[in-house]
Amino acid sequence: MTVLLQKNQSKLGGLLLLLLLVIAGMFASILWGVVDTSWQGLLQTYTHFTGTQEQLVIQQIRVPRALIATAIGASLGVSGVLMQVLMRNPLADPGVFGVNAGASFFVVVAITLFSMTSLTEIAWVAFLGAAVSGGIVYTLGSLGRDGLTPMKLTIAGAAMAALFSSWMHGLLIVNERAMEDVLFWIAGSVSGRKLELLTSVLPYLAVGWIGSILLTGQLNILSSGDDIAKGLGQKTWLIKLLSALCVVLLAGGSVAVAGPVGFIGLVIPHFARALVGLNLRWVMLYAMLLGALFVLTADIAARFVAMPKEVPLGVMTALLGVPFFVYVARKGVTRS
Repeated sequence: MTVLLQKNQSKLGGLLLLLLLVIAGMFASILWGVVDTSWQGLLQTYTHFTGTQEQLVIQQIRVPRALIATAIGASLGVSGVLMQVLMRNPLADPGVFGVNAGASFFVVVAITLFSMTSLTEIAWVAFLGAAVSGGIVYTLGSLGRDGLTPMKLTIAGAAMAALFSSWMHGLLIVNERAMEDVLFWIAGSVSGRKLELLTSVLPYLAVGWIGSILLTGQLNILSSGDDIAKGLGQKTWLIKLLSALCVVLLAGGSVAVAGPVGFIGLVIPHFARALVGLNLRWVMLYAMLLGALFVLTADIAARFVAMPKEVPLGVMTALLGVPFFVYVARKGVTRS
């Protein structure tokens, strides 16, 4: 009992440390960049606003950017945990499994063919695209005599991601004007995003966060296997459905705001489990904070790699995500 209490205290201490690091990362995101800003400027922006360039940069660019990076990182980290548990595949990720590509394709269709500009409408389109792509991948991965397997899910996800990506780029080639409008968004970025874009999807993200945490107890049972979960009286289909809805809300909302930022949902759950073990209550909380910290750090780095220009956030996350994906795949963890 004493050992268990000490472990929980250690995990709680780590959680508080991560929270402090995320807060520090948000302040660093606000203060560091091409345009110099200061603590005094940040304080005066919200106590004595005079409309100086520094204050405008902080209020209209840096603060929204820091908040969006935090929300997107937390959402993608949690969605990665959910997908890896549901599909029993350590390579599961909204990007790898085509969910991000589906949401992106639907958004591009809405913008290029229907000239959609409403933030709320675009958010719903992204949710629909994420749901359609996820449903197709799950169905394709379930076909065959041996049913649902991690390898088939990985192949189906890669195929759907390639399909939606090719369709999306085909549309943009036909419509060159639209290509200019959405090209930087497609690469995945939090640069230039307005705070209103985050507030329009924040309710959906919040539902996804809260729902994911509430489901951790049931997901702990489900991770032991469907037969054991059913033997304990669990309605596995309902838990899977609710978890999938959380993935759609988190991944779809993230794409609506920042575009398809990849590999966060793949990398972060592995680091969370390495720190706190397999208990999903802790894994989910750690993944939320680690995801936020990862995106904040990557976004800050993106500003300095090619100053005065910026590298898209999706490029920075891929620098770590691609080697990690290859490492995990070579370890043979996709075998059922």
